[in-house]
Amino acid sequence: MSTQTFHLPDVGEGLTEAEIVQWRVAPGDAVKVNDVIVEIETAKSLVELPSPFDGTVGELLVAEGTTVEVGAPIITIAGDAAAPDASSGHSAHGEQHAEAEGEGAVLVGYGTGGAVKSRRRKPAERPVKASVGVVAKPPIRKLARDLGVDLSQVTPSGPDGEVTRDDVVGHASQASVFRNIATPEVPVEREQTIPVQPDAAVTTAPRPTGPAPALDEGREEAIPVKGVRKATSSAMVRSAYTAPHVSVWTDVDATRTMELVKRLKASPDFADIRVSPLLIMARAVVWAVRRTPMVGAAWIDNEDGSAEIRVRNYVNLGIAAATPRGLLVPNIKDAQDLNMRGLAKALEKLTLTAREGKTSPADQQGGTITITNIGVFGMDAGTPIINPGESGIVAMGTIRQKPWVVDGEVRPRFVTTVSGSFDHRVIDGDGMSRFIADVASVLEEPALLLD
Repeated sequence: MSTQTFHLPDVGEGLTEAEIVQWRVAPGDAVKVNDVIVEIETAKSLVELPSPFDGTVGELLVAEGTTVEVGAPIITIAGDAAAPDASSGHSAHGEQHAEAEGEGAVLVGYGTGGAVKSRRRKPAERPVKASVGVVAKPPIRKLARDLGVDLSQVTPSGPDGEVTRDDVVGHASQASVFRNIATPEVPVEREQTIPVQPDAAVTTAPRPTGPAPALDEGREEAIPVKGVRKATSSAMVRSAYTAPHVSVWTDVDATRTMELVKRLKASPDFADIRVSPLLIMARAVVWAVRRTPMVGAAWIDNEDGSAEIRVRNYVNLGIAAATPRGLLVPNIKDAQDLNMRGLAKALEKLTLTAREGKTSPADQQGGTITITNIGVFGMDAGTPIINPGESGIVAMGTIRQKPWVVDGEVRPRFVTTVSGSFDHRVIDGDGMSRFIADVASVLEEPALLLD
């Protein structure tokens, strides 16, 4: 019997590090090839890593909450080394290959393929280890932590005693009845410092110089910047300091949009789908891109120093999603080919997937234009930062009743503000103004979508 060391694998996302979120095994546990042993978080997604060996868990080399580089040893397993067969070696995360060199083994290629057949046994076929305790998938465990729910107190309703998302949300809602929801008191400290590791890839952004102030223990808290937050901050700084942003906005009478949403909710065709004003906004953006294609174009810097503008005749519609893990921007591929019902289903799936932490790297790549719905936070308008790789982003403000002049008379109408930021290297003022005006026109008169 030999001891094998499992190294943090390259999960196929072009990333160099990951955080150990939760160990699914403990020293002394017996594991089989493809049994999930650990949950990690990269800058893109939560990933379950399967064991490449049969054997007994020896030592957990990295503590939960620690960020390590790809290739670092994370666990030892005593037993005979084993690897998935080359002809059928797949996991739920994509194709994998295990290679043992000395005492090391590294899995590569997670998530690079599309949907692939899993060699992992179904939950009913896998023994539930005592070290796992509650049976719940990683996104559900993450949701429980974010909501402050103790999974051991949740009654499971899933197959084989698995805790589902509805179980966690229902428990959290029930618990909230017995809590006082109050505004937090103003902190004693007037300032809070959050340390940020310098990003070597961003050289144009001004950064403070000199040593960081010492932490005032007991009055200040240092929050490490990692995972999605680290990736988002790097991308936003790079976008803000490379693309010249210009923002425009206009107020819109969205009363007819609200009437259409009400009719769709009552329609049998949409009985099983969530319908909101965001659906009409999404259709409006897709329609308006067709009339002003440059808003979906991309600025490309070539290796020889030249540049080009790449016009894309399709719409991969990004939806900025605030999730417990941070800001994610998954996109709906080829949104221009979807009808109203198809787009509504795609939006619902995108939202649920992001909320549960299941958004894959592929879902966040290849976007052409993004919508950020700041209205859900009660905001009227904003000047959003463009998602890297795109040239435009549209913000939808809250919809509220306001006095509005209609046919010379002041009447209460549902009013919203449509704003947007654009890369002025790609789009001129007339183009960006025409695009926002088109989006506003559809919100004011959704019948234009029949064109």
